[in-house]
Amino acid sequence: MADAGVSGERRGRSPLVPAILTAIGLALIAAFLSLGVWQLQRRVWKLDLIAKVDARLHAAPVAAPPTAGPEDVYRRVTATGTFRNDRETFVQAVTEKGPGYWVLTPLVGPRFTILVNRGFVPAERRADHDRPTGPVRVTGLVRISEPKGAFLRSNDPVADRWYSRDVEAIAAAKQLGPVAPYFIDADATPNPGGYPVGGLTVVAFRNSHLSYALTWFALAILTVVGLVILWRRGRE
Repeated sequence: MADAGVSGERRGRSPLVPAILTAIGLALIAAFLSLGVWQLQRRVWKLDLIAKVDARLHAAPVAAPPTAGPEDVYRRVTATGTFRNDRETFVQAVTEKGPGYWVLTPLVGPRFTILVNRGFVPAERRADHDRPTGPVRVTGLVRISEPKGAFLRSNDPVADRWYSRDVEAIAAAKQLGPVAPYFIDADATPNPGGYPVGGLTVVAFRNSHLSYALTWFALAILTVVGLVILWRRGRE
């Protein structure tokens, strides 16, 4: 009689719940696999980007162009002209040398004006750093404008408080007229007196796509295991 009761209980179970769980499990497996493949594709893209940037960093410098796009980021360039030291801008910065400011100075060239991040100065050297006069040549890296400000800190042009290197806003605030839509991070060539300190550009790309992909694939495998357990119990 006990066996008959168990058999009746099994026959009375609705197949709807296992079917729903199976459908959900299969959908999750498909999603996890898709995310894993996507992360592998992102890894290929990231490795290609790193290789391209590395090639730019080690290439011979070229003449600074009047415009630049994402494909020019971290390209080594040279520019000649005269600094407008009376229009320099201080942008708050935290570097390996501590907190302080980036010194952005317009370089007026024969064809166009470009903002040059001459390097870092601590707060106590803000008013006391090298300001060259006469023609100069600058070598550095192309950097794309950083509009609006930093996280939770918006630039305040009226108060001359800057938290990012926003080329367009700085050009407008300093009345520079048309400027190149990017800026140059000056290299580590020493300046008289030691400041500003150039060559502090941090070039680093986070590449965790492989670990993310393995995580998604692992979740897919665990879901498969869960479905197998579900199916086996359904047969008991």
